[in-house]
Amino acid sequence: MPASTAAEAQPVQTQPVQTSFADEEAYLTHVAALRAARWPEGLPRAAQYPLGEIPISDYLTRRAQANPDKPAINFYGRVLSFGDLDRLSDRFAAHLATLGFKPGDRVAVFLPNCPQFLIAFYGILKAGCIHVPVNPMFKELELAYELNDTAARLIVVLDQLYPLVEAVRGRTSLERVYVTSFADMAPDGEPLLPPPAGLFAAPRDCPGADGRLIEVLEAETGRRPDHVAKLDDWAAINYTGGTTGMPKGCIHTQRDMVYTSAASASFVAPGDESDVLLNFLPVFWIAGENLGVLLPVFTGSTMVLLARWDAEAVLAAIERCKVSRASMIMDNIVELMDRPDIAARDLSSLKSTTTISFVKKLNPEFRRRWRDLTGLVLRETSYGMTETHTSDTFTTGMQTDDYDLKSAPVFCGFPVPGTEIKICDFETGALKDLGVEGEVLIRGPSLLKGYLNKPQATADSLVAGGWLRTGDIGVVEPDGSFRYLGRRKEMLKVKGMSVFPSEIETLLGQHPAIAGSAVIGRPDADKGEVPVAFVRLDPDRAEGITADVLDAWCRKSMAIYKVPEFRIVLTLPMTATGKVKKEELAAQL
Repeated sequence: MPASTAAEAQPVQTQPVQTSFADEEAYLTHVAALRAARWPEGLPRAAQYPLGEIPISDYLTRRAQANPDKPAINFYGRVLSFGDLDRLSDRFAAHLATLGFKPGDRVAVFLPNCPQFLIAFYGILKAGCIHVPVNPMFKELELAYELNDTAARLIVVLDQLYPLVEAVRGRTSLERVYVTSFADMAPDGEPLLPPPAGLFAAPRDCPGADGRLIEVLEAETGRRPDHVAKLDDWAAINYTGGTTGMPKGCIHTQRDMVYTSAASASFVAPGDESDVLLNFLPVFWIAGENLGVLLPVFTGSTMVLLARWDAEAVLAAIERCKVSRASMIMDNIVELMDRPDIAARDLSSLKSTTTISFVKKLNPEFRRRWRDLTGLVLRETSYGMTETHTSDTFTTGMQTDDYDLKSAPVFCGFPVPGTEIKICDFETGALKDLGVEGEVLIRGPSLLKGYLNKPQATADSLVAGGWLRTGDIGVVEPDGSFRYLGRRKEMLKVKGMSVFPSEIETLLGQHPAIAGSAVIGRPDADKGEVPVAFVRLDPDRAEGITADVLDAWCRKSMAIYKVPEFRIVLTLPMTATGKVKKEELAAQL
């Protein structure tokens, strides 16, 4: 489609603009009419389902039946066809049934980006079990918490991460541990793309594991279970950070997955089976799941999967695999544009590129440089969160004259059809007028069905009318567009990763020498934000406890991006109701 085709998406004010409404129905009807009048040219008016609105696991089966030899995954030159992916995931489903796993049982996947993640994911869904993706940056406390919260009975783990599983296994409900390695999916001969150093090193010995995943699949002779997947079956528990205590598990269904895929393929990054996709975003993360696990199967496209971001590997993938669509973090794109050899690289296969702004933000200058380099108009991907399965809005076709970049950040465009957004008062819940900021409430087919084991959090977030209270600040403009203004929550963004102070505080509370803590963020030119922990020590246990000691303990207990800087203090400033005065701590920074 043309790079900029939607002058209609710009405000047209030939008569007084209505901004105030008596009730929600009138508000939503009016905003829908505004968007309909400015709908980007060439985009459909409803999400498109190329094989029908059926479970995503059935999409894989049908893709394999139609094009069994078409490459589904290209991992540094190791190619799995749709037939391969379907057959191997069938075997994993059969093995789960052989072990006595039934629909509703939880299976954890503790893997970074690799083909085995997709094999496990689709095998779990075909067996009717529930997929539990585990952050591969987790440490012991975080891993044990998530396994216990889900009561996962089996885990598939990278051999390099196996010691963590072994350390917590006795404190969990795990019955089986299967290991795998990058080497299990190494290409024959030299890799097509430059891999990270040591990626395909020899598999590690994992004494105590119940087997190696690939060997288990090769030996499995049972049939795929006769489970018939339904759209409203629980399919995954995706964890998000929480503002109170530890992360919360968002319950998602097959309907959530297939709707998100349709929304993304129809509006966020329009494409079809002729595309070659690129993904290096972590597939345990909801955005990575959508782009790297669901979308290629939904559209029937080939996906070039990278273990992680690497500029040279990305450029090689575009050149050698003829990548046509890619989504990258803005920092990644700037790194590419700043390379001295970039003008000599062949980027001609690219048809669409979107970006996610975390530390560095998309601006007119970055867009100009990218257009000069590729001929493409760079645009923001979407607004979303784990609770909504992301891909809630789109900006496609709204870039004429940098319309999307010339007003208050962050421009998120229109909600995808089927999804609705309204802005309300944080305290009273009253509907806000157009152009007035307030709390973002959202509803649509892909909302979480609840927080696992947290009925109160579910009741607080999922309110009357099927709306989700996001805690985010936003505004619906008089032209119908939606803008995200920030988070009312305390969430920090560290190198693009969500970090919640309350989660760090909860983990710090497990250190025997820490009597109290409060975590805030400070700006950082490289990371965006850095968590800073003000810590009060127990006088009876404070001997020998320094910031370096606490830092070392944290590096064993939590993901590295969550590890805070430390300020050891004698007291924490408190309110009369027992809350820490974080504004006073911020003043000290």
